[in-house]
Amino acid sequence: MNEHGRALLAEAVGTYWFFFVGAGAIIADAYGGGAGLLGIALAHGVTLAVAVSAFGALSGGHFNPAVSLGLAITGHFPWTRVPTYWVAQLAGGVAAGFTLRYVFDFALTAIDKTNLGTPSLAQGISPAAAIVVEAVLTVFLVWAVYGTAVSRLAPRIAGFGIGLTVAMDILVGGPLTGAAMNPARWFATAVPAGFFDNWWVYWVGPLLGAAIAALVIRYGFAPAEERATT
Repeated sequence: MNEHGRALLAEAVGTYWFFFVGAGAIIADAYGGGAGLLGIALAHGVTLAVAVSAFGALSGGHFNPAVSLGLAITGHFPWTRVPTYWVAQLAGGVAAGFTLRYVFDFALTAIDKTNLGTPSLAQGISPAAAIVVEAVLTVFLVWAVYGTAVSRLAPRIAGFGIGLTVAMDILVGGPLTGAAMNPARWFATAVPAGFFDNWWVYWVGPLLGAAIAALVIRYGFAPAEERATT
């Protein structure tokens, strides 16, 4: 397998790992696990931190179409690889979703209650407000990816800072939108659950946020010598 093939496999496997544990924690909590919002946030954040650390050297550890888009806009990721990364991320995510559907088949009430852990809008929050929430949370995530893993000035703390950002974002946005920050995270469980309410929120919000974060990085945060090569 060539280098790009290994990167795509890493993206698919890492996305599977991330979503299986993250969405699985939501279903398990609904079944009576008692993890609560903090436990769900930690399940997502810790798993992402470990997955980025494990596979970052192979693929960059994106596991998120919004991150791939953002890094392409900053000039730190080839545009030609964005479509294949998206396919790998969506495929790995859906595989995780169907695995969860099979594993939790005994807990149909929990599956129905959470739509298999699919992010959804809280009662009273409009789709427009939800897009803003998802966009802002994704801005923070992309800044964390750049500042802790991509920038030439980054402290090499692997996935630690990225995972913490996801966990903190979920603590704020989880009760509002599910805090997906990731189109693949929504897609992964929405497909096997057959739950597509407000689907555009989870594409528009994260991708918009990634683009905003990337433009700030490219024309604001990046050192002059880095901008000259991107």
